[in-house]
Amino acid sequence: MEREVSPILLEVYSNRFSHIAEEMGAVLQRTAFSPNIKERRDFSCAIFDREGNLVAQAAHIPVHLGSMPLSVKAAIDKYSPRGFAEGDIVVLNDPYKGGTHLPDITMVAPVFYGGELLFFVANRAHHADVGGSSAGSMPLSRSLFEEGIVIPPVKLVEEGKLNKDLLEFFLNNVRNPSEREGDFSAQMSAINVGIKRLKELLDKHSPREVLKYTSALMDYAEKLTGEFIKTLPKERVYFEDFLEDDGFGTENVKIAVEVYREGESLVFDFSGSDPQVVGPFNAVEAITLSAVLYAIRALAEHRLGTPIPTNGGILRRVKLVAPSGKVVNARFPAAVAGGNVETSQRIVDVVLGAFSKLLPEIVPAASQGTMNNLTVGGVNPETGDTFTYYETIGGGMGAWSGGDGESAIHSHMTNTLNTPVEALEFAYPLMVREYSIRRGSGGEGLFRGGDGMVREIELLADAEVTILSERRKLPPYGLFGGKPGEVGRNFVNGKPVGGKFHSFLPKGSVIRIETPGGGGWGNKETD
Repeated sequence: MEREVSPILLEVYSNRFSHIAEEMGAVLQRTAFSPNIKERRDFSCAIFDREGNLVAQAAHIPVHLGSMPLSVKAAIDKYSPRGFAEGDIVVLNDPYKGGTHLPDITMVAPVFYGGELLFFVANRAHHADVGGSSAGSMPLSRSLFEEGIVIPPVKLVEEGKLNKDLLEFFLNNVRNPSEREGDFSAQMSAINVGIKRLKELLDKHSPREVLKYTSALMDYAEKLTGEFIKTLPKERVYFEDFLEDDGFGTENVKIAVEVYREGESLVFDFSGSDPQVVGPFNAVEAITLSAVLYAIRALAEHRLGTPIPTNGGILRRVKLVAPSGKVVNARFPAAVAGGNVETSQRIVDVVLGAFSKLLPEIVPAASQGTMNNLTVGGVNPETGDTFTYYETIGGGMGAWSGGDGESAIHSHMTNTLNTPVEALEFAYPLMVREYSIRRGSGGEGLFRGGDGMVREIELLADAEVTILSERRKLPPYGLFGGKPGEVGRNFVNGKPVGGKFHSFLPKGSVIRIETPGGGGWGNKETD
């Protein structure tokens, strides 16, 4: 008779798995070529079981939480367990096969032990360019085909041998191939470290024990999620918010959710959301699922006062209703470059807004609600090489019943750092003229929203510039009498431009991004 699950070993294995994923991330970050991965750390690493269920993910990017498992399962569907061999690495970025947007490239590899497939390891990293109609592959696009090269699940490495023809094909379709090749190598190095560490774990402990606690960890996450659901009032709640525009004339794009209990599960019904749009602000289903899981895990941990392992067990208690053709579940080949970064933030805003009616004491007001995406690309006059710079910029977090919101920080679906000034200026023909906190931009209330940021950059070369941003017209909402945060503002050469901008600018041009503040919480006068 098999021993019962030990609570002590359960915690030990939770840390063992997560630390392997963290080490994969450390290798990826330290060996990457691009500042976007090396400095901003725009990547995630994770471990999966043989069926493609998430076992553990490092504390990296929340928007990858629910989507990467779908990429792993797409790889499994393509090759099936018998189609994998020791030394294989599958690469893909197709948003309609579990991806997010094309710059996010995923690598998946099987882990064999004793000739048996037991696990998969995977990572996802945002590449600063994957081709497409504009430098940085974050264009104001009308279809997926304008956004870059689309990679279906395909073996980049087969039985330890690199597919050089496939790599050459990819590198011939991007603007800075040497940087891309370096980042690919970093991702493969991280994969190999993950495989090595899992095999060491299986060597030290029996596969039977390791698999037992793999399953037990998912059961535990499911149990905690169920306990959280039981604490919620048995009522339906509804919330809606809007994307300002899609860049092609469609304004006030509604994202709406109804949340309710159904048995022991929690239903998130997005049927009331608007249809998909022409511009690049459509989200694929994987993005919507990621936003929902992020919100549940954050709220459940706070409510229960205990950490919840990041794994597929949480998914067992979640039912997502997102009809095909909606802006939250777009159909191929809808443009999706901004869905991963902007629409994901608005989905979180509406999910948390709904929960504010169920858990008013712990839900914060809206944070900045945008990633303020800036891409700059051109030719470096000093080296003659092409360059592509991509960055998301932090802003204000929403206040809550326990205090003010944090200022100048990435929030919700992004967990990246800001590119340091020194790293940015060293790598690119750019000069940072101002980098500061945008004082007074947080919403007033009993507790104030956090302040946004100011990032002002001068071009030292002619360049193509794209800005994808939100909350330039509709401010981040306050809660329970708190005031909204200030909207963001974009300027080019001192003149205001909209939330969506694309142009070829001459050397000496100045781009200024002022990011939104977070919403306030509570009525300052009556509380």
